[in-house]
Amino acid sequence: MTKSLSRRRARPGLSCGLIFLFVLALALFSALLAIPLLAERMVGPSSTSLGFAKRLQYSALVLWYDGLLTNPANPYGRVGVFIIGPGEGASEVAYRLAQEGFVPDGAAFRAYLIYSGIETRLQAGEFTLSPALSPLQIATRLQDATPTQIKFVVLPGWRMEEIAASLPTSGLSISPEDFLAAARSPSGNLDFLPDGATAEGFFLPDSYVLPRGINAENLVQTMLNNFALNLRSELRSGFARQGLDVYQAVILASIVQREAVVADEQPIIASVFLNRLKAGMRLQTDPTVQYAIGYDPLWWKSPLSLDDLQVASPYNTYQVDGLPPAPIANPPLGALQAVAFPAQTPYYFFRARCDDSGLHTFAETFDGHLLNACP
Repeated sequence: MTKSLSRRRARPGLSCGLIFLFVLALALFSALLAIPLLAERMVGPSSTSLGFAKRLQYSALVLWYDGLLTNPANPYGRVGVFIIGPGEGASEVAYRLAQEGFVPDGAAFRAYLIYSGIETRLQAGEFTLSPALSPLQIATRLQDATPTQIKFVVLPGWRMEEIAASLPTSGLSISPEDFLAAARSPSGNLDFLPDGATAEGFFLPDSYVLPRGINAENLVQTMLNNFALNLRSELRSGFARQGLDVYQAVILASIVQREAVVADEQPIIASVFLNRLKAGMRLQTDPTVQYAIGYDPLWWKSPLSLDDLQVASPYNTYQVDGLPPAPIANPPLGALQAVAFPAQTPYYFFRARCDDSGLHTFAETFDGHLLNACP
């Protein structure tokens, strides 16, 4: 009888214990469910790719870090450039951002990148960031690698229409029409450009790092300034020794550039043209005729026909004496130096070799020139 009473008394205690454990488990489960909701209110939604355990883990972490994600590293910090390399992971990016002072804590930033899923959307590239931004704002910016600067390349021997044609795929917001309008009427006080001359010939071939929002006038001015910086006193003196002013030298250098397939031959080709000018001979060079013909159906028509050589143009050096009236292309520094410091040769003629090497055979006389013809 006593044992029976003892058993009956034990059951209420056991039931209360189970109820307590159930309530405790329910409260704990509710608390666990509340963590992701609180994290979402603070920093936004978590990545849908996270499983429950990971979501819970990183929700708890972003709550723990709190102000390290919502407050800037330095409200008075200056704008700077941050570069993410190809294949660089979230951990390295986060800790480098902290080292460079853009975010207050690398571990906190890494936790947010994983929580939000931005770690999988980081892009390699150059970013303009500020420590005055919150880490959440910086994380958003790291998903857009649109550069603030563009590398714009001008190739040796391009005419300005070819430069214009490259603009639509350059990343710059300049139309070919706007560029050509600015190139035909350049502004600024430049002593090497005669009044009324276009900027053709003075767009020094180079890689230009430019603001994405640069306009046509500033682009033209930037390239002209680059030419001016490279127009050193020794180059001017070299032109003068050849009896040329800067504009005439650029005209001749543009022809040398278009004729020389191999850059090492530029000083020899320059010597041929200078010898012909001094002897009063016509230059008789195909690139000036190609320039006169223009787009047909591409730039620099080749080969030229006999009819092409009869085109009526001041650029047709088979028909007119001396230099053409303006440059026919934009020569690089090497072609300019070839005109300033030409090889000393007795040659008046040259023609392409027959081996497709791009090299030329040179001759002193017209008879020798004929003998150099391909069989």
